[in-house]
Amino acid sequence: MMKSGVLIFFCGKMGAGKSTRSRELSRERNAVLLSEDEWLAAIYPDRIKTLNDYITYSELLKPQIKKLVQSILSTGTNVVMDFPANTVSQRAWFKSIFSEIQAAHELIYIDQSDETCLKQIAKRRMEQPQRAATDTEEMFEVVTRHFVAPAPEEGFNTIVVAAER
Repeated sequence: MMKSGVLIFFCGKMGAGKSTRSRELSRERNAVLLSEDEWLAAIYPDRIKTLNDYITYSELLKPQIKKLVQSILSTGTNVVMDFPANTVSQRAWFKSIFSEIQAAHELIYIDQSDETCLKQIAKRRMEQPQRAATDTEEMFEVVTRHFVAPAPEEGFNTIVVAAER
């Protein structure tokens, strides 16, 4: 039996640096990079205005993305997913992806302060004006209310990246 690839995914507050780190890791590990933001923007352009819109469209993507990722991992290729693993239920979805095919995984938790995240969100708004409507302090506050750091009892191979404080 061929060895499956490794699934690498991220936990961290909005603006913590998950997308930046996912791009770096995909290059370092010669992995396929899948970005939820890119998929949502391509398939549902201009439809995501609120957190509820995001949840709706993200849920529509997940069944096909799961099959795609399992297929790629089964070829022995590593996959880096720039999809949030910021809640227990989001992480359960990732667990279903790798556990159903017995693939290895790494959950990278980027532990940033709110202050650092907000600075990075403000910078991103300037660099990517198309995100100005959703990359706001208000959205950060709403999304952060749902954030749950990964706990050991969830059973993930977690790598904590402690950030500048």
